Amino acid sequence: MSMIIIMKTGATPGQIENVIARVEQRGCKTHVSKGEETTILGIIGDVRNLNFEHIERLDGVDRIVRIQRPFKLASREFHPLDTVINVDGISIGGKQVVIMGGPCAVENRQQLLQTAYAVKDAGGQILRGGAFKPRTSPYSFQGLGEEGLRILVEAREETGLAIVTEVMEPGMVSLVSEYANILQIGARNMQNYALLHAVGETKKPVLLKRGIMSTIEELLMAAEHILSHGNEQVMLCERGIRTFETYTRNTLDISAIPLLKQLSHLPVIVDPSHATGKWDLVEPVSRASVAAGADGLIIEVHPNPEEAASDGAQSLKPERFKALIQSLKPVAEAVGRTL
Repeated sequence: MSMIIIMKTGATPGQIENVIARVEQRGCKTHVSKGEETTILGIIGDVRNLNFEHIERLDGVDRIVRIQRPFKLASREFHPLDTVINVDGISIGGKQVVIMGGPCAVENRQQLLQTAYAVKDAGGQILRGGAFKPRTSPYSFQGLGEEGLRILVEAREETGLAIVTEVMEPGMVSLVSEYANILQIGARNMQNYALLHAVGETKKPVLLKRGIMSTIEELLMAAEHILSHGNEQVMLCERGIRTFETYTRNTLDISAIPLLKQLSHLPVIVDPSHATGKWDLVEPVSRASVAAGADGLIIEVHPNPEEAASDGAQSLKPERFKALIQSLKPVAEAVGRTL
């Protein structure tokens, strides 16, 4: 069990510091969440050592709420307001639905720059592209490595788009962090705890993808590992789970979007490309995701999908990507969002 201490409206900095000191003297850690009027202190550790009645009598304390869920820092109880992550001037988790687009893999300079300009022209804000590619088959294209990262940076410099790219192991976190604006944790690595701890220590924004066989609670617990290492900039990504259905690559759990928004304060991103595996399903699933409350979409775009090194079947051509964004605008407006 953990708990949160809700301070009174107008509690002074001195009163807050006094409560933190009393709690940490008993061996617990404190995470501070400040709203416009109220400060909430999340208490992590063995709270059995704390005298709840004594704490509630301290100056500035309103009340104590016990958190029964296994995820603490990711919970709404700890952080009632939506977390909004700033990525190079782009707000993720606010009113605007953010669009990330680009190829599954960085194949060469021409391919990526052509795609980056198309994403920019269509209205996308963030460029996705894999420099390191974990593939099911060892004989498939594995990515360009650091050369791919350098090409991504060149595309950012030319277009102004921020970059999201995958990091696959703890030893690569420092390298990828030098290049990327957002570190992506792929579905295969959602429970790679050493990797989660490493990205937690970077303080870089993290896009955490749900594992194909993982429950919602397991996704939130994976986020908890990152948050517990001091990185509060975590985005949750629903990208489809494995079911008995074979007509799509995975099955998009559309209910996960509003449920995650209820359970957690973290932004929710949807990957309709990996969820469906078919380019002609990406547009309707994207609209459904925005209607369900998604804070953003990450979509695969390729100038020549039929020649793509990976995931060509689910990639949109630039003109289709542009049409998709236009089709999303009335949906976003209908649910009180902008695009």
